[in-house]
Amino acid sequence: MDTTFGFGKPVDHGFDEAVDTVTEELGKDGFGLLTQIDVQATLKNQLGEDTRPYRILGACNPPLAHQAVTAVPEIGLLLPCNVLVREDDEGKVHVSFMDPGSVLGLVDNPDVEPLAAQVR
Repeated sequence: MDTTFGFGKPVDHGFDEAVDTVTEELGKDGFGLLTQIDVQATLKNQLGEDTRPYRILGACNPPLAHQAVTAVPEIGLLLPCNVLVREDDEGKVHVSFMDPGSVLGLVDNPDVEPLAAQVR
């Protein structure tokens, strides 16, 4: 799965294992999770809808985020970098990443461009 705003692939893990593995791997590169949004539970609680597992992980690399916020205070509108773990209708788990180059490309500031490449 590649789009103009993200990239990803199916993985050979169950849903919970994929969430744990992605979280662990992000940590190896200095990223921590600011948020976890369990879309499946939210849709069930608020709409009574049964859906496939779908989790949005809000990842952040504090030193890089600090540089970005220092360069452009409003950049927080585009943060954190989201990672999506979802299960499709066939039960296959997919992991996708927001493409920081695409999203941060919206910012017209030369100090942000190298940060986007580093985050990617």
